Amino acid sequence: MKVVALISGGKDSCYNMMQCVAAGHKIVALANLRPAKADEIDSYMYQTVGHQAIDLYAEAMDLPLYRRTIEGSSLETGREYNQKEGDEVEDLYHLLKLVKEKEGVEAVSVGAILSDYQRVRVENVCTRLQLQSLAYLWQRDQAALLNEMISCGLHALLIKVAAFGLDPGTHLGKPLAEMEPCLQQLSKKYGVHICGEGGEYETFTTDCPLFKKRIVIDKMETVIHSADAFAPVGYLRFTEMHTEDKANVSLTKNFDNYLSSLLQNYHLLKHIKLESLISNNVLLNIIIEIVFTDHAYFETAGKP
Repeated sequence: MKVVALISGGKDSCYNMMQCVAAGHKIVALANLRPAKADEIDSYMYQTVGHQAIDLYAEAMDLPLYRRTIEGSSLETGREYNQKEGDEVEDLYHLLKLVKEKEGVEAVSVGAILSDYQRVRVENVCTRLQLQSLAYLWQRDQAALLNEMISCGLHALLIKVAAFGLDPGTHLGKPLAEMEPCLQQLSKKYGVHICGEGGEYETFTTDCPLFKKRIVIDKMETVIHSADAFAPVGYLRFTEMHTEDKANVSLTKNFDNYLSSLLQNYHLLKHIKLESLISNNVLLNIIIEIVFTDHAYFETAGKP
């Protein structure tokens, strides 16, 4: 299917795009909701920290990017969502409606992992627009998922911290791979959601196998949102950034070895279109990740 990817800049939305491609879909456009003024808004739905660098996603992936300013707020906050004028969910509706009209998309990539609040609202919008919601990360084991993201070549930085054990001065700007042991420890000691599903932290992805160029943050500044003694809240504001070319990866004889491995493990790939992986030029590390990780979730992928 032709897919529009909802992106926040974070690791989850980026990794779900990778899963969409692995499942045989084609990402044809990107969509993002940005704040009107402030870096961080009081939203139940959207990550807005790091929004200054979102425009670079279009260049990094060589795809059209559709953006809309968030005009609504969180009005309809119950377990179910009923269409309500002025709610921030309606901003998502209008954004995706435009993308569907312009690009003819059939599905939406969404990086929801645990939040029923987000899932219900995205599905509501998709139903109204006759689009399919693709949420491949839904209810995955978070420790395994985080390790999977890091192992497959997704590079992200912590750009917001808001939890006991995470300090703005120490942890902001740190690579996700470097933070994994710390997050595992905080999860065991204090019950911190290792993927940040409780709002403990947010990330910005600077590179992944789907990127044709990597994003480089040249200058940033730290903003302390709340100087709480136990769980201070701080985030990064990007002030200068650019993209740079990545080293070309040639599909040499090594590819034949990986292809042989894929064929030998065909029972793991019965739900994945191999030709789609190749035709979309997905780099070898995502192919390796597909072969050597658990693929049971593909059987119910996109059906939260």
